[in-house]
Amino acid sequence: MIIILKQNADQAAVKDLCRELEGRGLSIHESQGAETHILGLVGDTKSIAESWLRASPVVEDVRRVSEPYKKANRKFHPEDTVVNVSGVKVGGGHFAVIAGPCSVESESQIGTVAASVQAAGAKLLRGGAFKPRTSPYSFQGMRAEGLELLRHARAKTGMPIVTEIMNNEHLPLFADVDLIQIGARNMQNFELLKAVGRSGRPVLLKRGLSATLEELVMSAEYIMAEGNDQVILCERGIRTFETSMRNTLDISAVPMLKKMTHLPVVIDPSHAAGIAWMVQPLAAAAVAAGADGLMVEVHNDPAHALCDGAQSLTPAQFSALMDKLRPLVSLMGKTLD
Repeated sequence: MIIILKQNADQAAVKDLCRELEGRGLSIHESQGAETHILGLVGDTKSIAESWLRASPVVEDVRRVSEPYKKANRKFHPEDTVVNVSGVKVGGGHFAVIAGPCSVESESQIGTVAASVQAAGAKLLRGGAFKPRTSPYSFQGMRAEGLELLRHARAKTGMPIVTEIMNNEHLPLFADVDLIQIGARNMQNFELLKAVGRSGRPVLLKRGLSATLEELVMSAEYIMAEGNDQVILCERGIRTFETSMRNTLDISAVPMLKKMTHLPVVIDPSHAAGIAWMVQPLAAAAVAAGADGLMVEVHNDPAHALCDGAQSLTPAQFSALMDKLRPLVSLMGKTLD
């Protein structure tokens, strides 16, 4: 249920109303924008009469919400959420580019890539330390050592780091990671979602290979229900009957998620197709659809990458991509952070 308050409502009366609602076992999510002041009621609202609420001198209107997600719902929070990742803003007109290798392979590799993507305009450095792989015989990442190499790269460049967590037992290792990534395979690992929610760290949540958009938003709700509203949604392609590419980028997810939720939405064009030459057109489509950022894989030597070399751009290709995207981002009324 949503309560829309009158403009310039008496704050003492608003507090009295909130206390009475909380006394009935409801929690309140408050959102105040330039022109709207909303109270979102979370809990069993069946016993709350709309006529009783409308009788309050501070209430303008009351609406019931049928969607199961409350905190992530745009109806509860009409204005876009801006996620602050150690000074880099994502959402609300701020367009952020995350770039780096699929996996951290060595100090020289991550250092070289970090310097190159930063020079091209990326603001956040990605790199996998723990790697979920389909085959148990594939490279699984450098794990804790990879995290340390990411920290070294951050110290040299000043770029916040983005890396994937696979297990809530690893959370202490991620205490200083700027943006914790939940991968597609863990989108519905609910204990992990709750753990990162309690951590208070910004979270990048990737859509599962066969997940609906509502299931993605409900996973974000798990994080937000723990008190963490710093969540970025990531569309990275879904599995369809098409076999000419790794996955199918659901570009329609961007405007639909924007309607459903107030959270920032970014696109990962690298995983979407799994083909390097497709990254540029898919990235441009993402910008045009209204995405708040991109997550692009860049490797200094894709032919010899230990993970996903076929979808990785070289530093020169990434720089050319950024040059093509800048005017498009500006045309969409966003700033390239």
